[in-house]
Amino acid sequence: MIRTDALDQLPVRTAVPALERALDDRGVAVLCAPPGTGKTTLVPLVLAGLTGGGPVRRVVVAEPRRIAARAAARRMAWLIGERAGGRVGFTVRGERVVGRDTVVEVVTTGVLLQRLQRDQELAGVDAVIIDECHERHLDADTVAAFLLDVREAIRPDLRLVAASATTDAQGWARLLGDAPVVEAEGVSHPVEVVWAPPAAPVRPPHGMRVDPALLTHVAATVRRALAERDGDVLCFLPGVGEIGRVAGRLAGVSAEVLQVHGRAPAAVQDTVLAGSSGGGRRVVLATSVAESSLTVPGVRVVVDSGLAREPRTDHARGLSALTTVRASQAAGRQRAGRAGREAPGAVYRCWAQAEDGRLARFPSPEIKVADLAAFALQAACWGDPDASGLALLDPPPAGAMGAAREVLTAVGAVDAEGRVTGRGTRMSRLGLHPRLARALLDGAAEVGGRRAAEVVALLSEEPPREYGDDLAAALRAARRGGDGYAGRWRQEVRRLSSFVADAGGGAGGGSGPDDAAVGLVAALAFPERVARARGEGAFLMASGTGAELRDGSGLRSAPWLAVAVADRPAHSASARVRLAAVIDEDTARAAAGHLRFAGEEVHWAGGDVVARRVERLGAVELSVRPLKQPAPGLVREALVEGLRREGLGLLRWTRETGQLRERLAFLHRELGEPWPDVSQGALLERTEQWLEPELSRARRRSDLARIDAGQALRRLLPWATGEAVRLDELAPERIEVPSGSRIRVEYGGAQPVLAVKLQELFGLRETPRVAGVPVLVHLLSPAGRPAAVTADLASFWQDGYRAVRAELRGRYPKHPWPEDPTTVEATRFTKARLKRE
Repeated sequence: MIRTDALDQLPVRTAVPALERALDDRGVAVLCAPPGTGKTTLVPLVLAGLTGGGPVRRVVVAEPRRIAARAAARRMAWLIGERAGGRVGFTVRGERVVGRDTVVEVVTTGVLLQRLQRDQELAGVDAVIIDECHERHLDADTVAAFLLDVREAIRPDLRLVAASATTDAQGWARLLGDAPVVEAEGVSHPVEVVWAPPAAPVRPPHGMRVDPALLTHVAATVRRALAERDGDVLCFLPGVGEIGRVAGRLAGVSAEVLQVHGRAPAAVQDTVLAGSSGGGRRVVLATSVAESSLTVPGVRVVVDSGLAREPRTDHARGLSALTTVRASQAAGRQRAGRAGREAPGAVYRCWAQAEDGRLARFPSPEIKVADLAAFALQAACWGDPDASGLALLDPPPAGAMGAAREVLTAVGAVDAEGRVTGRGTRMSRLGLHPRLARALLDGAAEVGGRRAAEVVALLSEEPPREYGDDLAAALRAARRGGDGYAGRWRQEVRRLSSFVADAGGGAGGGSGPDDAAVGLVAALAFPERVARARGEGAFLMASGTGAELRDGSGLRSAPWLAVAVADRPAHSASARVRLAAVIDEDTARAAAGHLRFAGEEVHWAGGDVVARRVERLGAVELSVRPLKQPAPGLVREALVEGLRREGLGLLRWTRETGQLRERLAFLHRELGEPWPDVSQGALLERTEQWLEPELSRARRRSDLARIDAGQALRRLLPWATGEAVRLDELAPERIEVPSGSRIRVEYGGAQPVLAVKLQELFGLRETPRVAGVPVLVHLLSPAGRPAAVTADLASFWQDGYRAVRAELRGRYPKHPWPEDPTTVEATRFTKARLKRE
């Protein structure tokens, strides 16, 4: 029996006619409706013809999370008086609840991706709703791009709705071809904002770490909210670990404490979403899953920690993980709105009001920050390896796509041109990261399908922290465990084992000890993270990144590890190992064989040429022997590397050589070609033109010190054009002044400098020039001290000389100081000396 009263109370019903008109006219639409208005539950029922009397159509609703998919399907089934599996069903990874009569199917975006790869037409489906598209999950962006391709190429009749909980929908409207935007008004009650920052400063989040002082403050704020307000409290925290720790700090509160997140057992999720049955108060600790995907009834108060988790990838170190970040302003609004759904409420924000304006406006689109290997594989399977033809709100970053293609090539998922292989197609159907798919397929052949599936299931959803950091011990804990994680793990093991069996890999358990099997599968998944011990719990991974185990870890004595999960704390050079398996060198070699290098290695290290025969896995050295007769070409490259690192000062330079380089630099700057560029970068690019044959004869640092840089530089002079003979004419080393002295010109600055005693220029009316450029004359006193600087000698004699003469004639009375210096003879001597001569 349809619950008409409940359906009539959903605010989105007023927008449904406009939505239906938009779909009839254009086939696409963007629906904006705040959380709780019924966009996830009423709209699919109407479009499917299950309410309102329209024609029956098959509708697929794509949700970003499994918990939201289950909840939406159960809610819709309840609204039409049924149980999930009838006319409304759901499919998530490892669980399918549908029947013959199902016309509305709620799926995760990952499941819909798999379905599109198998059946691009989506035969029998009339409409697709992409829910919560404002969250910018990568799978949702990819699904939208694929569906737009399908509509354009083979299914113009397929209706497509992008549903968003925010009014920032113009980007989606443009993406869908200027689709109509239909907005539904929410019924929201006023929400009072209470700023509740910690009394003392807390450390900012980094990696997965959250300052325990902040969690203590959040728990205290929940207690304060219970005391000051009525109704249930919904508290937002970044992850499962923080939820557990805050729950522990709430022991003894006069309310039922519930935890809701993607890993929570289905029974707990159902209890939270059903509301309080006994009339007692509840505290619901939730991740961002409760921002918009779920409705938690009875909530009057929200406590917001201000934190969220987003994926980040460190391509340089080969580390991908979730990281804790400050939640965006948009997320803060969504969270606060949960307090005003049913009545006036309040939100306690655990940060200062002054900080709010500095927060990011929206969360980062996942495509910009996440590991793109799975996305790149999906794009390759779709026939667009570089994703250049996909309609995406944000293009994938080139660097991340390059790193993704390297991973796919290494695991055999794509060929050298980026086209998907048969193996890559099988990998894509697993619904796993390509690394884990590789580990399952290759590991099954070595350790048996069942055990490979067990390890991969552990790696696909990180075990709880209480399972420890030893992957083999975590496997044993999961096998005997009765918690929610162990239940989901067993379900995933069955799914993966079935896939391996269907693919002909065998589902047996294999032979050999568990620890060796676990290590091999983990190493196959993350070959760049096989790591060799460096002592005291420190390791070096093949990627070149250091890794450290926590104090007290049972893995600290292992000679080798396969690191499964690691993150790098802020300002730390080494990664922190959170989950790893013990392996031996043979396993490391087998898993990371593509990283093996064996051969001569000649490079500049420690200030000299180092030549050795080396075997290594990536950055991990396996064996090293000195190389007595290295190849001359490799030695030359190492010496050039040394010159780049330490500079051309490794060669033999005299003062005259340094001045020659400055003269050449001046001529290149003022006259250009054929005068050579003698900057360090240019000289290092042309070593074969000026440092040969000496450089090819050199073998070590001391040989470089014997190379005459001046003789070498003269090889770059423009001898072929005949201009070389004009060097002393265009940029003379010295200039003869009226006194007869030959004064050195300094070319190291922006303008040539001539430093000369003032009296030696008497009679010279114009400034000397070199290569047409006036020199900057530093006029000195008889004692050689600076008296004046000029680039226009004629103006100095006319305007500046009088003041300088007045100052110097009293200090140096023995020297001549004529009133008109342009009419007398220059001299280096005193008046007495001049009389004697």
